[in-house]
Amino acid sequence: MQPSIDNNQHHHQQNKTTPTQTVPSSMAGDDGGRPSKTADLDAPLHVFGFEIDVVSPSLVNGRLRVTPKCCQPFKVLHGGVSALIAEALGSIGAHVASGFKRIAGVQLSINHIKAALLGDLVFAEALPVSVGKTIQVWEVKMWKIDPSTMEKRALLATSRVTLLSNLPVPDNAKEAESILRRHAKL
Repeated sequence: MQPSIDNNQHHHQQNKTTPTQTVPSSMAGDDGGRPSKTADLDAPLHVFGFEIDVVSPSLVNGRLRVTPKCCQPFKVLHGGVSALIAEALGSIGAHVASGFKRIAGVQLSINHIKAALLGDLVFAEALPVSVGKTIQVWEVKMWKIDPSTMEKRALLATSRVTLLSNLPVPDNAKEAESILRRHAKL
């Protein structure tokens, strides 16, 4: 059953939802040999090693171990990778929240607050700020995680993603809905 979202009114959750200070136990990295959600949902994220954990109309999250593949020459997480994560998680959430209609990003802003170093574990979380009939805004935050306790240590980046929603899905992309439905918590 699809969640109830009133697309005729904006939902402001900017300060109503406070993320937990400890990330889900699934973040530890043991996937039990299951195929990666990320490989199915977002090929560029998968290339960098990002793993999506939760997909729903009100939350998308996941993690990334900072490897040489996603670093700039100074051995810190590349800001473009952080922007890719923000755009991808916001877009996936907006796609689900729109009832699996096509969405298109129209604006992304990101503030890089602290660096994530080579080897660090990063947790990213996207939450809707406004889910309207034609425009959605999602906030995406990224934290450095202490791997021994799985607690958030430091805010790394915060971003806003603005998307057009409820666009018609082109014929050559009809399978996107079934792939996303397979992984979404509805």
